[in-house]
Amino acid sequence: MQSERLASEYKTKRIPYISKQSFKYIIIGNSAAGIAAVESIRDIDQSGEITVFSKENYLAYSRPLIAEFISDRVTEKRMAYRYEDFYKLHRVNLHLGIKVTKIAPENKTIITDKKRSFSYDKLLIATGGTPIIPQVVGLDKKGVHTLITWDDAKGIKKDIKGKKEAVIIGGGLIGMKAAECVHDAGIKVTIVELADHILCTILDDYGSTIFEHHLESKGINLIMGNTVAEVSGKDRVRSVVLKDGTRLKCDLLIVAIGVKPNTEIIKGSGINTNKGILIDRRMQTSVEDIYASGDVAEGYDMLINDRRVLALWPVAYRHGMIAGMNMAGSKREYEGGFPMSSLTVFDLSTISVGLFNPADKENYQTFTNTDGKVYKKMVFKGDVLVGAILVNAIDRAGIYTGLIREQMPVDDKEMLIEDSFSLASLSEEWRKAKFTLPV
Repeated sequence: MQSERLASEYKTKRIPYISKQSFKYIIIGNSAAGIAAVESIRDIDQSGEITVFSKENYLAYSRPLIAEFISDRVTEKRMAYRYEDFYKLHRVNLHLGIKVTKIAPENKTIITDKKRSFSYDKLLIATGGTPIIPQVVGLDKKGVHTLITWDDAKGIKKDIKGKKEAVIIGGGLIGMKAAECVHDAGIKVTIVELADHILCTILDDYGSTIFEHHLESKGINLIMGNTVAEVSGKDRVRSVVLKDGTRLKCDLLIVAIGVKPNTEIIKGSGINTNKGILIDRRMQTSVEDIYASGDVAEGYDMLINDRRVLALWPVAYRHGMIAGMNMAGSKREYEGGFPMSSLTVFDLSTISVGLFNPADKENYQTFTNTDGKVYKKMVFKGDVLVGAILVNAIDRAGIYTGLIREQMPVDDKEMLIEDSFSLASLSEEWRKAKFTLPV
């Protein structure tokens, strides 16, 4: 898994540090960021008390796989994100099915929905994201779903039996995976997307068009530049009415517009927010000894030299690693993240990285290579690669991502879009800097 590779890289590169004192840690959230924090804390502080709260009733699972679970491409056992005795070996007090409702920094306590309070020395908020629900009449009917959690996936898996037509609101990453798994169940699928193209947040217009044609060839109906205005049916969804008055029959509706940071528990805590919880390069919030990581946090993006929410699994894991180290007493700054998205739907794959579609095009230079369903796009600022799109040509994505992260100048820019491009095409200086481990 990518998170395991990141953990290995972290253990290799980090400056060794063993805590001289132990703390009482509370982590709210049991996904990528929370798990990474547990691992980092235990690497430094072997005796501190770690308590993890999760409102879900599951041990840590691989959230990116929930759509695959619907279509039986992964089993329940394969959904596990860590081995079964992870919590025991890391001496974690785990509270499942418990929701933290309030944080009280003035006396360093948290309060749960069971009206119990717990004290902490160091607190990590890793509550992730919550689905964006539009203000549409009728979304409370049976047959309406979101696809963010494992319970969501289980609900859809149970509900698709015997259904004939589905509408999916949203043509982003979640919408694409939802469309694939529902289509695989033999259900007619219509995707309704407000933007002019699907996947508009991870691809440019050309890349999106490739996917649109591909989905249509698989029998997916696409409606762009429109949205659902009303959900009809007595108790269960039977149809939806679009903004332009079009009515679509459906007995299954999936809302997949996106997610927003789940900041509900910090109300009244004094913690500063923008779109997400604002954190510094050490993952600390505006309140001392309170940290935030993952989809709930607004952290440093190295390509724009500013903070923004990056709701990405690898970013969440790295956030959690850095947070855990600093909570345990180390001093480590986050080097910064940047957008990274990957998708395979109906056997068509894409990866996009960095600033692949900058608004200020005058200060950027773009190189493309197109051949049917194969598309490569490289975006440079000066001599530095800052963004890339790869459609049906993802084999060298790691090299492009490394170039963006290392900010190493590239002399022959067009070389990167050639079919013959490989690691050997790059300078010996870059290869040594990237692949020589520190002594």
